[in-house]
Amino acid sequence: MNAQGTRDPATPAGGPAPHGGPTPNWPEEPGGEARGRHGWQDTLRNASDLALLGIVTTLAALPVVTAGAAIATASAALHHWIEHERWPGVRPVLRDFGRALLPGAAATALAGIAAVLLTVNLLALTRGVVPGGGALIAVTAVLTAGAAGFAGLTVVQVGRQGGRGWPAAVRAAGRLVAVRPVTLLATTGVVTLTALLCALILPLITPILAGYALLGLHAVTRRTAGTALSPKA
Repeated sequence: MNAQGTRDPATPAGGPAPHGGPTPNWPEEPGGEARGRHGWQDTLRNASDLALLGIVTTLAALPVVTAGAAIATASAALHHWIEHERWPGVRPVLRDFGRALLPGAAATALAGIAAVLLTVNLLALTRGVVPGGGALIAVTAVLTAGAAGFAGLTVVQVGRQGGRGWPAAVRAAGRLVAVRPVTLLATTGVVTLTALLCALILPLITPILAGYALLGLHAVTRRTAGTALSPKA
């Protein structure tokens, strides 16, 4: 803001980001001339868009082998929405989905193997097949939640890379956790809360919650990472 009371063009509309990091361009964030025009219609439209994002992503992931590509493409589209306050076009999204199919299938296979191993280990502990008792069950449950949180953080990173580069996204997520461990706690909380809501309240709302969960992952990553989160177009 300059001496005449007008905003300096070099200053982002949303003000400085926490920790001096990149300023999130949240469509619902107040402040700035453009943001002041957002009303309840915009809030309703954004809520509907996020629900639709979750539904479309879930449908695209139903064949299982396309799950990685669907999640990566959805994360990239959401990142575009956060940065530019508009969704990418249908053609770019379909193009990104096509490019992400093979890498996404490999990522899905690895994630599936890890999930199966953790689940089998947890079931064996709870049924007494493997000794360890309640303490080891608790440790395994925490590790499972942490792995899910790291997977969520990786999804955010791959979205920031245009839906491509799963290995690079994993490395970026690892570096981010090393610098700001609280980011992993935040993404783990989002994933855990989403899983509880889907399991305890109404499993049928899972597709709708998927879009909001993805937004939550992007939001907490931006809020907690600060300068450690290098900006991606």
